[in-house]
Amino acid sequence: MPQLNPYPWFMIMISSWLIFLLIMQPKFSSTYLPNPPSNKVKPVKKFTPWLWPWT
Repeated sequence: MPQLNPYPWFMIMISSWLIFLLIMQPKFSSTYLPNPPSNKVKPVKKFTPWLWPWT
């Protein structure tokens, strides 16, 4: 059964991971974020209690 021979498939897998880790990953991680995170504090909303008409 030739599919049980790991030699060609193992080398393809290792080479594809090396390509991804060494070449593609830095390109993906250096992309520009269109909405950078900000340090703004969101205002706290004050909620008023609901007044039930039958109480």
